[in-house]
Amino acid sequence: MNTNDKPRILTLGVGDVDFGNASYQLAQSSQEVAQLIAEGAFDAVLASCDCFDALERNLVEQEASVILNTIGEGVLVADCQGKVCWANARMKAFAPEAMAQVLEICGRAVEMFTLSGAQADGQEVPPARKFSFPVEHDQFFELIVSPIIPSPASDTSANQIPEKAKVVERVVAIVWDMTRSKQMELKVNAINTAGRELAKLESSRIAKLSPTERLDLLRDKITKTSKDLLDFDHFGIRVVDERDKKLDIVIDEGLPPDALEVDLYAQPEGNGISGYVAATGRSYICDDTEKDPRYILGIDHCKSSLTVPLRLHDKIIGVFNIESESVGAFYEDDRLFAEIFGQYIAIALNTLNLLVVERCNTSGQIAASVISEMTHPLNDIVTSAKALMGQYIGDEHMHEQLDHIIQKVESVRVAVREVARGTRTVLGTGDVKADAGDPILSGKRILIADDEANIRTTIGDILTRYGCVAMVAKDGFDAIQQLENHTFDLVLSDIRMPHRNGYEIYAAVQRQDKTVPVILMTGFGYDPHHSIVRANQDGLCAVLFKPFKVDQMLEAVRKALTGHSVDAPNQANS
Repeated sequence: MNTNDKPRILTLGVGDVDFGNASYQLAQSSQEVAQLIAEGAFDAVLASCDCFDALERNLVEQEASVILNTIGEGVLVADCQGKVCWANARMKAFAPEAMAQVLEICGRAVEMFTLSGAQADGQEVPPARKFSFPVEHDQFFELIVSPIIPSPASDTSANQIPEKAKVVERVVAIVWDMTRSKQMELKVNAINTAGRELAKLESSRIAKLSPTERLDLLRDKITKTSKDLLDFDHFGIRVVDERDKKLDIVIDEGLPPDALEVDLYAQPEGNGISGYVAATGRSYICDDTEKDPRYILGIDHCKSSLTVPLRLHDKIIGVFNIESESVGAFYEDDRLFAEIFGQYIAIALNTLNLLVVERCNTSGQIAASVISEMTHPLNDIVTSAKALMGQYIGDEHMHEQLDHIIQKVESVRVAVREVARGTRTVLGTGDVKADAGDPILSGKRILIADDEANIRTTIGDILTRYGCVAMVAKDGFDAIQQLENHTFDLVLSDIRMPHRNGYEIYAAVQRQDKTVPVILMTGFGYDPHHSIVRANQDGLCAVLFKPFKVDQMLEAVRKALTGHSVDAPNQANS
């Protein structure tokens, strides 16, 4: 209703009417009525019955045109000569090269539909056809072309077309740009290919590599794919330590030392985004680090981050964290790509871990089998030796020889039992004298950090016999406290310990005094924190792989203290 409350009525095809207090305007056509209605100039429309159908059809067509111009796909009506009869706004916005290919396909489709319709009487409506085509190799389109069947003049059933209607003269095409979807498909395929290569870390191949070479191989493969394929330049991979749920750094690229030394645990609160993702198994996109309370220190000038879980079956074994210097740098596509690649990272990490478990288990099984098989023969040797002693009573020389045999049998038993204990022992401790002495080791203050009580106690006792002042630490936190309160000439640290890992111990020593050498210890080359590679890059002195022999440890200690290899003195008994 207009402001003066006088209704305005638009008429079409009617004579004079009088509704009292109203103003009238006569329209000349249904198109004019539709236009005036769209402008909102009238309160009512009055039309004769014979004009109403045309008016209704015109209004419907106008509404359809609005809808077709609003949707995101291109819509086109083309004739049998491949010319445009009508196109919506989206279709007109496509590049000329795309329009040309669409019209060419529509022309071919007309022939297909006509041929299909002329095959036999009673032919059903030809089905729509789907096509796809590239444009200059960097754009991809798909379209569905449907025939426009003329309305038959005679009555037909719902699915039957009279003969004269079988010649299709026009088609309608719905066209959409598949470039982004195609690019995503190609990228996902590329990620899967790279991931399968990463997962091909077979135990047989890895077993031939040194521990450092194995870790370097894993790092190189992950870094190359992350940078070249995913465009991730700053990232870190942390694994969950099952003992205390700490997230230990395995691989990092472009992250500052301060960020690597932050202690994070797989807990949903108070442990940053990585802790939240590791605890919940949910990926997390941080659009703005300054506004997200979960974000903790990362790269300098970090503005946004993406963190996805590393999932192995139903278990979260770590997180893959990517950072950017731009706000809002990550989208759902990036999350998808990172999650896919993260699955392969988890498989690769698990392969390395399983290799260690397999070696440890195999070593223990072999040792146990050897002990079982040797028990009876060794007992027989001892029994025979004692029997001979009874036959040679008074022969001191023979008694000494037989007693020596019995002692050697017992030393064999001890050695085999030590091997069976695997990484929880030091081999050859029985040969160390109570007061061995060594001018190189005498008086040297050495810290031994290992969460295995037998290892740290045994190494401490051995070094003490050689004249060292040995102090022990039961875990990483204890080791850090010892370093803060005492000075040392050398540090021996296990790589995997609660509260601090081997690299963190090494970094703490470096911060205090870069001249103090550090020797890291690990079982069968197990290095879940990537400590060996990272410390080697910074100048690590040596690595001892458990179970090691006393003489191997002493040689490494002497070399570390002197800076070069030193022959063991006569009293070393190595």
